Amino acid sequence: MTPSGVRHPREPVVRAYAAATSCAQGETLEFRLDTSATVGVTVHDVTSDRLVLADSVRGPEWTLRVPETWPSSLYRARFTPGPPETGMPVPRATGDLPGTGTSADDEVYFVVRQAVPGSASPILVSIPFTTWQAYNRAGVPGESVYWTEQPDRAARVTFDRPGGGPPPERWEDGLLRWLGPAGYTVEYCSGLDLEPGLLSAYRLLVVNGHDEYWSAPMRDACEDFARRGGNIAFFSGNTCWWQIRMEGRTMVCHRDPLADPVDDPALTTVEWSSAPVDRPENALTGVSFRNGAGVWGPSMALMREESYTVRFAGHWVFEGTGLTDGDKFGQGALGYETDAAEFEEVLGVPRVTCRDGTPSSFVVLATADLRHWSAYGQGGWATMGLFTRGRGTVFNAATVNWGNTLHDPVVDRITRNVLDRLSRPARTEWEVVGPVADLRALAASGRTLYAVSTDGVLLTRELCGQNLRWRPIGSGGGVLCLDAPREAAGGLATGLYGVTPAGVLRHRPDTQEPADWADVGRVPPDTVALAVNDSTFFAATSRGRLWALPFGDLARTGPSPWRDAGDSGGAVALSGSNGSLYALGAGHRVRTRPAAAAPAAWTDLGEAPGATVLAAHAGRLVSAGAGRSLRWRPAAGPWI
Repeated sequence: MTPSGVRHPREPVVRAYAAATSCAQGETLEFRLDTSATVGVTVHDVTSDRLVLADSVRGPEWTLRVPETWPSSLYRARFTPGPPETGMPVPRATGDLPGTGTSADDEVYFVVRQAVPGSASPILVSIPFTTWQAYNRAGVPGESVYWTEQPDRAARVTFDRPGGGPPPERWEDGLLRWLGPAGYTVEYCSGLDLEPGLLSAYRLLVVNGHDEYWSAPMRDACEDFARRGGNIAFFSGNTCWWQIRMEGRTMVCHRDPLADPVDDPALTTVEWSSAPVDRPENALTGVSFRNGAGVWGPSMALMREESYTVRFAGHWVFEGTGLTDGDKFGQGALGYETDAAEFEEVLGVPRVTCRDGTPSSFVVLATADLRHWSAYGQGGWATMGLFTRGRGTVFNAATVNWGNTLHDPVVDRITRNVLDRLSRPARTEWEVVGPVADLRALAASGRTLYAVSTDGVLLTRELCGQNLRWRPIGSGGGVLCLDAPREAAGGLATGLYGVTPAGVLRHRPDTQEPADWADVGRVPPDTVALAVNDSTFFAATSRGRLWALPFGDLARTGPSPWRDAGDSGGAVALSGSNGSLYALGAGHRVRTRPAAAAPAAWTDLGEAPGATVLAAHAGRLVSAGAGRSLRWRPAAGPWI
């Protein structure tokens, strides 16, 4: 050994590998050594550098019985000729460029899983062993699936060989070493462990660093986890880019559909978005390296110069950061590969196109224009964002180096916001989805929101979670409240219906272009709020009464056709959806009752803080108020 403790390249090396990438507390793990001599072994917790074992063992096989007291974590076993060398800590990131180094053959990395999954933490952190193995011996003919364009790359690599630890850049290091000191207890698994039975024990799955190679069972399990209400945080980039197959301990990745002999085309080992798989990873991650950027080789240092730009500072992800739209943050986090969703600018706000497979619920939180990287690798973008998949929420930082910039206070705060919110028990809250605007009426029709401003202008924007600006489209027709029917009936068309202070019921088409308003009838005196549901108008008056009028009775002559439907729930704003009425009343309380043309009891749901207008549509409630941002929340679920 040299005085610094660094191994001289001519010194003998004990080459080793493990029979599995993980085992549970209290279980055993088999190691294979290339010698039958007695050698030293040390085991360190990678996340803390804590030495947990120093012993002498005899090859060529050694069985480690993992104590039940070892916390779930990532560990490194290091083998040396002679006695164990306890003074050799786990290597840190070297700063080397990709491919210029390999994981040492005398080091074996493995995960210890929690014996009872979820018993110590609701957060599960996955370790990307498949990606590490893909890069093992990169550039050596027939030994690695790299480099991509080289004809002598391997199509099949085995885990039964030395190496296969983290590449020299160690993209995962930063987050793994930050979690404990930051106050987070988490549990760990190998990416190969991702299956429904394990995931069901957790509320949040964390994917970190560079996790590029996924099998169909891994992906299926994670998508099902989110659909059923689990959350996923991708603090990673170039995620789920290649499909692999595991055949025992062999990882298969042909990269070429013509060379892959698999019978099922859905399991062909190509890019997930490529034929014949045609399953863009965006459905799992929200983003893709197809639209992302990469900078490699000597130019990789450029990543240290790049930053994200905030595009939705009002979102909960940015709480406590002090950032505003247009601010830069996270310098150095964007490298060396990033992911992105295709988007278009709508009045200066990004909105995903969904043409690339990104879900329509994806909300762009920050962007980085990296198209100039085309001179150094791959030009494109980075888009940080999140989306809903079933009952779950998926966040994506969209870069491999996020965890290594956690010394940045803003990166630290964003990470805490994501971990704290997505790991706690499920609850529904009002979320900001749009800018502050002074509105006196609000309604939803299809995928479009309509509003009348306090100065009488009709406004419109898409009904979505992105912070889109309102666009004026003409006169608000003098109405003080709005709603829209789901379908035409009784001779009345779909569109916007509103009430003027003089008690006139007015209509205009729900086009997003200028159109005229037409008078179609009268409403009860002192009407302040209007709802439409099941081909029936409901009018709430300032005197606290609710009146109902079926569409077919609107043209009836003689005495007022409106029927007393009971008290109004104190409504100052009213909306109808899916057989229910929703009333916003005193104290900004929201109440609901069946949309029946007869008296019925109201049920208190909770508060819509600061709200003065309310709309219900497609399972959501949308609210706004003077000096308040546009917000939404699911109509069902516990109110916070």
